[in-house]
Amino acid sequence: MAYDSENIFAKILRGEIPCNKVFEDDFAFAFHDINPQAPTHVLVIPKGAYVSMDDFSANAPEKEAAGFWRAVGSVAREQGVTGAGYRILANHGRDANQEVPHFHVHIFAGRNLGPMLAR
Repeated sequence: MAYDSENIFAKILRGEIPCNKVFEDDFAFAFHDINPQAPTHVLVIPKGAYVSMDDFSANAPEKEAAGFWRAVGSVAREQGVTGAGYRILANHGRDANQEVPHFHVHIFAGRNLGPMLAR
């Protein structure tokens, strides 16, 4: 699948759509989800044009990949969720219900998040 530069996260990165930003560096951009599924629900997206985790892991240069994952950790620390715990989630493709075709990681925290998957 080719990257669609008109996806909502690309527009957020370009400043065309406002967001509640919590973090930005050379590699990543993070903001609060507009439909939070937990008391803390932050999205972390790479600044590069990657469709999915598969695309990112296969094509991002080492420096960009390391910078992105360090940003995920920085966001969790800045949100104050490392003590009680948090969950990171990245959906890939149709069966995982990936809604936006720009690789992103969700950080969920602020309550007991229950089991990994509903049964």
